[in-house]
Amino acid sequence: MNKTFLSEDILLNIEKPARYIGNEPNMCVKNADDVDIRIALCFPDVYEIGMSNIGIQIIYELFNRREDIYCERVFSPWHDLDAIMRERKIPLFTLESQSPVKEMDMIGISMGYEMCYTNVLQILDLSGIPLYSKDRTDADPIVFGGGTCTYNPEPIADFFDFLYIGEAETKYDEVMDLYKKYKGNRSEFLRQVSHIEGIYVPSLYDVRYNEDGTVNSFTPEYEDVPGKVRRQAVVDMDSVRFIDKPIVPFIKVTQDRVVLEIMRGCIRGCRFCQAGIIYRPLREHSIEYLKDYAVKMLELTGSDEISLSSLSSSDFSKIEELLDFLIDYTSVKKVNISLPSLRIDTFSLDVMNKVQDVKKSSLTFASEAGTQRLRDVINKGITEEDILKGSMEAFKGGWNKVKMYFMLGLPTEGPEDRDGIGDLCEKIAENYYTIPKEERVGKVQISASSSFFVPKPFTPFQWAPMYTADEYREMAGAVMDHIRQQLNQKCIKYAWHDPEVSVLEGVFARGDRKLSRLIETAYRKGCMYDAWSDSFKSELWDEAFDECGMSKEFYNRERDQDELLPWDFIDIGVTKEFLKREWSNALNGVTTPNCRQQCSGCGARCYEGGVCFESKN
Repeated sequence: MNKTFLSEDILLNIEKPARYIGNEPNMCVKNADDVDIRIALCFPDVYEIGMSNIGIQIIYELFNRREDIYCERVFSPWHDLDAIMRERKIPLFTLESQSPVKEMDMIGISMGYEMCYTNVLQILDLSGIPLYSKDRTDADPIVFGGGTCTYNPEPIADFFDFLYIGEAETKYDEVMDLYKKYKGNRSEFLRQVSHIEGIYVPSLYDVRYNEDGTVNSFTPEYEDVPGKVRRQAVVDMDSVRFIDKPIVPFIKVTQDRVVLEIMRGCIRGCRFCQAGIIYRPLREHSIEYLKDYAVKMLELTGSDEISLSSLSSSDFSKIEELLDFLIDYTSVKKVNISLPSLRIDTFSLDVMNKVQDVKKSSLTFASEAGTQRLRDVINKGITEEDILKGSMEAFKGGWNKVKMYFMLGLPTEGPEDRDGIGDLCEKIAENYYTIPKEERVGKVQISASSSFFVPKPFTPFQWAPMYTADEYREMAGAVMDHIRQQLNQKCIKYAWHDPEVSVLEGVFARGDRKLSRLIETAYRKGCMYDAWSDSFKSELWDEAFDECGMSKEFYNRERDQDELLPWDFIDIGVTKEFLKREWSNALNGVTTPNCRQQCSGCGARCYEGGVCFESKN
């Protein structure tokens, strides 16, 4: 390893120096002179967040399996080191070889949430790489991006040479082989790589706007550049080779456990959920694959916890068999099992009784809405009866702590729906106190929290409006006032997210290419780590909007169904006609069955044993 850029006096004066030194167990070490392509894999947040991201580990190993590629990691320096690097003119460097990022052939940036956009600029800026693709030369690295934010890449499109839309395992080998062929010729490589499915090269498209600021046209600059970019998805999940050598961090990361991805996609069809749409169709790993993967990962990492990863773990067809296996294995090894994304029913509660210690942790109900009418609007697929029955079964099983998650500002929401949040919490508390006193475990504790609805691309709610931050605060205040009137108010705690962050997230979620100037302006003013409440600077963002002559209200307005949306050039497999039908169903309070009950013809071709649900119904 090369000598580090960080001297001892720097390491002793920054928070968590282990974020920047590498050398963890299973870190990949190669001789840079023996490879054809050097890649800096970047996550625009701190080390602890990035190393908790299973996608980073997957892509890191996917690239490093190739003998001709050396992939190294880079994370955003925290504020303390950022200031020192600027003051002392220290370039951003990789963890593996401590090499300047600018020396890499390619830089891959993973973006899982919109509030990381200013940190993308931090990475480029500290690396000494021009922020805008148009300003880079053949001497600069190729900058590409991936992750869920690429499903509307337009707000950040000007900063990237290309973006990969879809699941990484399908096309990256083809991209890298093409880069080797055209290495040193940026323009020709970008022209050729645009021919690969899933690859979007923003500089090869012309965007024009109407007088009212909406998109007028989005067209390729050349005939051989596709007008639609089709996202990529793994069809056979067992064809995805699992991680052989997971990196084991020296410091505690946010998700410090083995992550067992059991499936991709979801059958539920919640109308606010982008992941449930863009990851269609549902695809499961085989039970044999998962058993093998779980054992090998626990042995390789020495971790004391394993977590099932999916959008709805209860819907995995072999969940009982998998959990029986894990319970038998982990009970001997003294390993905990984490079960997020379970639906609260008798089976789930029975499972949690088996895997949790005598001291019960809290149960989570993501009811999203306070009334059944509004839960039908969002197609949540859970009734008040389900929630009350599930909570009662949990109380009888020894739980007394419940977490309730809601959203405010949903389409068609009214005051009665907001009052319903407090009413539902009160009913759960009343449930608890119907149990004989001698059978209770202390006092019931209900922690309710509200996020604010953000309409996302490729959901039935992509046309819906957002409220202002002041309106969201007023809504949350009304919920709090109603809870204070409840009989059991002392056992109900209520909190809400920062509405300013949600409003800005809404701007980026449905924004267009003009926002690149706004993001740069805010970054130059000092905005970074916008997803961190202590770092978010609402006043600086307001200044940036004013200086750029832009408004949050324009981007968060209701969209007309005939409007050309900034992301309409992307084909995710689900048709726009289906989304329009679901938007109409939402406004009329009509629910849609889940995909296993009945096919709704979304266009994604959901497979079950190789047979399309759509063709069976």
